[in-house]
Amino acid sequence: MIRKPAPLEEPALLEYAIRTMSGRALSVSELRNKLARRAVSPADVEKVMAKLKDAGALDDRRFAEHFASSRLENQGFGKMRVLRDLRARRVAPAVADEAIGATYSEVDETALIENYIVRKFRGKNLKVYLSEEKNLASAFRKLRGAGFSPGNSIRILKKYSQAADQLEEMDANETEE
Repeated sequence: MIRKPAPLEEPALLEYAIRTMSGRALSVSELRNKLARRAVSPADVEKVMAKLKDAGALDDRRFAEHFASSRLENQGFGKMRVLRDLRARRVAPAVADEAIGATYSEVDETALIENYIVRKFRGKNLKVYLSEEKNLASAFRKLRGAGFSPGNSIRILKKYSQAADQLEEMDANETEE
């Protein structure tokens, strides 16, 4: 039987919030939801949120900027993937767009795609591997899932396979569905 944790009063809720935030960065909305599940009253949640914001420990703009730069530097993801992830973490669209714009303003997407492909298919001869239609389609889907634009993805894949022209048709069919 799973036991539900006891509801927390404001001081314990603040302690819980700090412990939770020390584990990983959270957006304002994510933390509010976590606190709401543990709080005795909604007023306690708002008091704790206000204290954290006043202390500078909770800021969606800073969170979004750090999140975007981390995803770019560590995973090499494209803009759309990071934007989708920020929205999934309930960061305001304007804040997410601003963070993405600042982070990716100097980034060459084609170089990022090239690095991503080399990293994901390390140890494989890309010309041989991507000459197979199923591998080429898989690589294209990986690039789209990683947040890269279809045009630049196809442009880079054309370096490795003549069949990459067919990907434009595949992308058009997927967007129609």
